[in-house]
Amino acid sequence: MSLNSLIERLDLSGHVDSFNSFFSRPKPLFIEGDQERHYSYIDALDKLTFKSPPKVTSFRPITSHLKKQGVLRFEQIFELIKVVRYFRSLKNSAFEGIIGEWMHKVEIPERFSDEVESYFDLEGRFNEELDEELFGLSARIKVIKEEINSSMRRMLFSSKITPYLVDTQVHYINEEECLLMRGGFNHVLKGQVVGRTSGGFFYVVPESMAKNRDQIRNIETMREVKFYEYAKDFSKTLADLLPFIHFIDKEFERFDHYQARVHFARSKSLAIIKADKSRVIKLVAFEHPAIHKAKPVNVDFSKNVLMVTGVNAGGKTMLLKSILSAALMAKYLIPMKLNKHKSVIGNFKRFEAIIDDPQNVKDDISTFAGRMQQFSQLFLQHDALIGVDEIELGTDSDEAAALFKVILDDLIAKGQKIVVTTHHKRLASLMADRDDVELMAAIYDEENRQPTYEFLQGIIGKSYAFETALRYGIMNSVVTRAKVVYGENHEKLNLLIERGAELERELKKKQSLLDEKLANVERQERELKEQKEQLVLSLEAERRELKSSYADSIAKAKDAARQSDMKSVHKKMNEANKALPKEEPRQQDVVHAFKVGDAVKYRNNRGTIISIKAKEAMIEVEGMRLRVKRSELKPSGNMPKKRAKTQVTHKIERRSGLKLDLHGLRAEEAEEKMDKFLSDALIDGWDEVVIYHGIGTGKLSYAVKNFLIAHPKVKSFDDAPQHMGGFGAKIVRL
Repeated sequence: MSLNSLIERLDLSGHVDSFNSFFSRPKPLFIEGDQERHYSYIDALDKLTFKSPPKVTSFRPITSHLKKQGVLRFEQIFELIKVVRYFRSLKNSAFEGIIGEWMHKVEIPERFSDEVESYFDLEGRFNEELDEELFGLSARIKVIKEEINSSMRRMLFSSKITPYLVDTQVHYINEEECLLMRGGFNHVLKGQVVGRTSGGFFYVVPESMAKNRDQIRNIETMREVKFYEYAKDFSKTLADLLPFIHFIDKEFERFDHYQARVHFARSKSLAIIKADKSRVIKLVAFEHPAIHKAKPVNVDFSKNVLMVTGVNAGGKTMLLKSILSAALMAKYLIPMKLNKHKSVIGNFKRFEAIIDDPQNVKDDISTFAGRMQQFSQLFLQHDALIGVDEIELGTDSDEAAALFKVILDDLIAKGQKIVVTTHHKRLASLMADRDDVELMAAIYDEENRQPTYEFLQGIIGKSYAFETALRYGIMNSVVTRAKVVYGENHEKLNLLIERGAELERELKKKQSLLDEKLANVERQERELKEQKEQLVLSLEAERRELKSSYADSIAKAKDAARQSDMKSVHKKMNEANKALPKEEPRQQDVVHAFKVGDAVKYRNNRGTIISIKAKEAMIEVEGMRLRVKRSELKPSGNMPKKRAKTQVTHKIERRSGLKLDLHGLRAEEAEEKMDKFLSDALIDGWDEVVIYHGIGTGKLSYAVKNFLIAHPKVKSFDDAPQHMGGFGAKIVRL
């Protein structure tokens, strides 16, 4: 089926004609090339603000003429200039992204700008001021025309001519100034008759004016010769620039495709959706452009066959046309009305719409015979989207149901995707057992006795023929008798179908409520997750800040230590301790009212209180006395066993400071001093100390260096700065 015929059958002609009006020049709907790439450019262009391109003609006659070394008219040359100027305006807009990259690749030759474009103004007129001869010729024509006007005004008020004048106006016949005269004017005025009115009057060009007109014609001929010379020069330049003209023509054709879709979508608040690689059609809030104030269509056509049943005049045919229309417009990237973020439309090579009655009296083809011809063509195709309206039209419904059931089975096997509408439930019931067949029914409003133009999936719909007859004026008595003829069993079947539809509607409402509740739960879950992430980020920021503050304080303390200023050391250490994160106060246990002599438990040991203060206590544990915090003591009912007291005395040599002076010591004494000094520094937690050994003969310096190299806890050491001893001291890092 041709594209134009398909567009007409799907009632898209008005929509497509409106879309075509946005093109700068006529072109096919389909964009050659990768549709995915085209869509990315359209989407990027939709985010920008730009003007529509000018209306231009096709470049094919122009390029063909240039290939034959022909001379172009100024009008043809200006068509090229309009396109080049439009692209220059796009380049000057400095767009970002893929559109900016595209415009950057469009390079306009300087020869085109200097040797052709510069001679034309914005309206396409040749700028005669650039040529002295042309400018002089134009000035002469202007003077002659002023002389003509002056002569005409003198004649209009001449006493001899006035009696023969019909009016006092200057008329223009065949682009010549003339007077409207009565008969007998030749007695007072010599001239040429160029026209005559129905009243018998004459349009006369005075002889003196005719001479002036001849002068103007001669000058115009000279101007045309000059213009032709310019046209030859322009054509020669453009012939040399044919590769550029082909390039700019191709790029403009592509851009015209994009901009037309963007501006058409903006003008009608439409969406542009591309066909994906699936065979799924899922429409959300789709509105067919041929329907004014259309009710949005929502349909999930994921299976191979969609069979639509239900009430007469309930919108089944329009649903079929909507599905095929959406797929067609997505294939050609034509804007449409739908929710693009929730809709999915597959890509199909061909489209077939079997909608109209194919009966043809002239060719002796009945309705059913015509349908068979149409279906016979479907077996020759693959990967097509097919729409069949009233599939059993023109023959017995039971026979047709069996025939079309087998036909549909074979078409499905060939990979076709089919939308079918029918009033008969026989075919629907035969196809319902297939997993790849989706049922859908048009809904009827029983209370108001009219279709709702809405649909439910998963059920077979009732046709409501009797109700429709009553709605359109058939007498109630006639419908009642028809129901009797129809039979009680058939009516019961319809009631069951109707009941199934009602249950389906109730289920749909409940599902909608559940979906709403689920959406709320998911929203709350997202909010809690976002709060958690925010708290984690906040905690990390505080941790980094504290770590940075701690590092700064330690650096200050080290700096003071290097300067051997103990007062500054303590001051900086206090600042560092203040900068440390404060521990949260722990909830203290209830302090027991202990007294001297009470048996207590301290960690895994049992002892007796010897003395007690507000926060501390002295206890005796297995002959040893320990000073502990009262909060760490627990009452114990058992008295500890007494053991012989053992007195231990430990003499500790107190050393302080971060520096060691070894002046005057022998190597052995210096090593002993350094060993104790470094041990004390490690215990106190210092990671950097200073050892002074002096310069002297160098023996002590050599011994200190060898000792530090062999010590397992020394990471590195270097000579001290000049203000701290220079070569006579070592900075040791532990």
